[in-house]
Amino acid sequence: MPTAEPFDFSAAMRRCCEDVATRHPAFHHIRMQQVAVTFAQARRQVLYGLQAKLTPMRFEHGRLYTERDGRRWTVQRLFMNDVEMLYILTFYLPRFLNQPFREKLVTVFHELYHIHPQFNGDIRRLSGHYHVHSRRQRDYDRQMEAFVDEYLRMNPPSELFDFFAPGFRGLQNKFGSVVGLQIPIPRLMPVDDVRDSA
Repeated sequence: MPTAEPFDFSAAMRRCCEDVATRHPAFHHIRMQQVAVTFAQARRQVLYGLQAKLTPMRFEHGRLYTERDGRRWTVQRLFMNDVEMLYILTFYLPRFLNQPFREKLVTVFHELYHIHPQFNGDIRRLSGHYHVHSRRQRDYDRQMEAFVDEYLRMNPPSELFDFFAPGFRGLQNKFGSVVGLQIPIPRLMPVDDVRDSA
């Protein structure tokens, strides 16, 4: 029989990310209170495809404005409980929860590592033309796997990952439903004669 309360995916995922940011030194710069942890529904019921994504709420160098095609643009700002969110971390369900345990953790680390070391709302920009994943994404992925191994050797509480094991259908069967925070991707908006205060 399902429990009386639905399973809050966003809350559980936030606790996991908070532990990573607290425990592993490569992620100590992350302030999870300014990261909105959300989910979106995967359009296709297959295991392959996009698992998660990080949406930065600032432009390069943490600026509020950017120039494109001769116009000035800003992004919609997002506040939760009067705290401004600098990133939106979105997981695609059920696809993400149906991956093997290690793949889920690698995905978490992969997205969190995109957060800029200065936590300024921009993404981490690696050297060279391929600034998101470096020249070879395989090397980026290997680094994430190394981070996962280091993290697991730090003995994080196993209860943080209890919700990883059953998969999406298992959580549905146990709790009746899976809920969480859903936020539309903020829009770019043109602005005129606004001073850059970032």
